[in-house]
Amino acid sequence: MEPPCHFLVISNILSEKVLVFPGVGSFGSCMSKLTELGFVEPLRKFVASGKPLMGVCLGMQLLFQGSEESPGVAGLGVIPSMVTRIDNTHVSVPHIGWNGVRVLRDHASFPAAEAVGDYYFVHSFCALPTEANKDWILTTTDYGPTTFVSSVQHGNVLATQFHPEKSGSLGLALLKRFLTTAGVAAPSVPLPLSPSSAEKKTVLTKRVIACLDVRTNDDGDVVVTKGDQYNVREQSGAGHVRNLGKPVELAQRYFEEGADEITFLNITSFRNCPMRDAPMLDVLRLTSEQVCVLLLPYKM
Repeated sequence: MEPPCHFLVISNILSEKVLVFPGVGSFGSCMSKLTELGFVEPLRKFVASGKPLMGVCLGMQLLFQGSEESPGVAGLGVIPSMVTRIDNTHVSVPHIGWNGVRVLRDHASFPAAEAVGDYYFVHSFCALPTEANKDWILTTTDYGPTTFVSSVQHGNVLATQFHPEKSGSLGLALLKRFLTTAGVAAPSVPLPLSPSSAEKKTVLTKRVIACLDVRTNDDGDVVVTKGDQYNVREQSGAGHVRNLGKPVELAQRYFEEGADEITFLNITSFRNCPMRDAPMLDVLRLTSEQVCVLLLPYKM
């Protein structure tokens, strides 16, 4: 009798050369699931083995000892400090959008000369710089009056609070550098920051959001269209649905031209429930293979 699937996955974790550890959702529920499936000790052993591991968003927070999001729930305990709730006194929470990073140390996966720029964040909790975690801090970011840890690195572990997979060319470059330098045990080097650069605040940036109106035409093809007061048909000839191109190809073009986010607006309901909207789900799946920014589906 073969063992359950998750045992097979656990054995694979320890045999892998590199591990990317992403996460979205609640700290407590994720740790509960990791414990239920038996992933906690294999993850700790992987870190202790010296093999490269990269955490992303919640995957970074789970490396800490715990979080205010789930009091009493222990994290993986790799990083010696706690995750706290973002102070919402002067800013809205969650922190959503493109924000800069302040690079404090130079590292092969995050070279200061190439990595400075804006990355995509979406989170309500963060790690604050402390004496206990100071040796881990790779970059910090400001959100209102709060300066939080936006990435960490120590030995074989690299982790980011932002989403590199949604951060365009900078995010892709970071992932590529991590994978290509994963076997290089090069230490990070503290950078000499001038007072002006240390005090300069990072800020949420303005975003370029491309919105594509999508629907099926009379031939059943999913196309990008545009209309006047929802009238998307040509006013002359046979009155076909105005076809401005294929959604995946246009999304890729907007991405290459610098769009920060791409929104697909489904202007006709293919089905009553958008989660069963097979055409739009296919569009999102195919687009995600070509585009490294946030994709948002909307339905009218």
